[in-house]
Amino acid sequence: MSEFFSMGGYGSYIWGSYGVTAIAMIALLIATLRGLRASRLEREQLEAVLQSHRPRKNKKADKAP
Repeated sequence: MSEFFSMGGYGSYIWGSYGVTAIAMIALLIATLRGLRASRLEREQLEAVLQSHRPRKNKKADKAP
């Protein structure tokens, strides 16, 4: 088992590379999820602004002959 982890003397480089890659991928995942959350909040705010600027229909005017 220790031969597997030492990988012919290059284990520290190989496992270090795997570690750095894993950390980078986790950091990218976190950044992506935070960006997604920020985009959702911005979209909701923009939709609220659009709803407030849309003209409302007057139901009484529609019913009058």
